[in-house]
Amino acid sequence: MEDFSVVLRRLRKENKLSQQKLAYAIEVTQQCISEWEKGNMEPTLSNLVKLAEVFEVSIDYLAGRKDF
Repeated sequence: MEDFSVVLRRLRKENKLSQQKLAYAIEVTQQCISEWEKGNMEPTLSNLVKLAEVFEVSIDYLAGRKDF
């Protein structure tokens, strides 16, 4: 099971998004994305939903609970 931070970084890179572009898409700061990817902070439920929508995956997948 992967950590959220690992899953987020991998999905962002697979989708060729910079931290800044992802931040803009979900209306947070680039620093927020950076902290999530470092594992220093975790997103709110509403931000998890936004991330799941951007990457077209489930929240369970983002949390590392499922392969799909």
